Amino acid sequence: MIRATETFNHSVIVFSKNYLPISRINIRRAIVLLVTDKAEPVYFLAEVACVVRSPSVVIQVPAHIRLKISSAERVWKVPSVSRREVLRRDKHQCQYCGSRKKLTIDHVIPLSKGGKHSWENVVIACEPCNSRKGDRKPSEAGMLLTTQPKAPIHPAIAFAEQFWHQRQPEFVNSKVEI
Repeated sequence: MIRATETFNHSVIVFSKNYLPISRINIRRAIVLLVTDKAEPVYFLAEVACVVRSPSVVIQVPAHIRLKISSAERVWKVPSVSRREVLRRDKHQCQYCGSRKKLTIDHVIPLSKGGKHSWENVVIACEPCNSRKGDRKPSEAGMLLTTQPKAPIHPAIAFAEQFWHQRQPEFVNSKVEI
């Protein structure tokens, strides 16, 4: 038998009114949204996160809910290029060799060669790789980037991409009859 404390450790994925996956919330918050009629269940392959019982009510909490209410979207601006944000984007590892020690900021196209201090031109590099590259482009130094640098995206969009990427095999293999 599952205890109440174990039940409340589960989470539910929340979709916006137009079915964009927004975030993951705990079971308690999902129950409040369902009971106050601010959300409705969304069933993908008949998934139920858990069943919550009280003396008078039994609630089947779905694994996914969709908000009925629309809230004004908060304006999200791309953060300015800073060491902290570049480290976060590049997951605290050198974009040339993967090292996590002695990290510095590297301009892919050096500023002296017309490069800009922008998201598309800045990566994290360890000191040895940064020294080896020097004042050259990676191709001139015979080095390859593990990922192409780009500006961070809105957190909800990142969550949606991750959600659908993880779900793709389920929907590819499921048959829809018309």
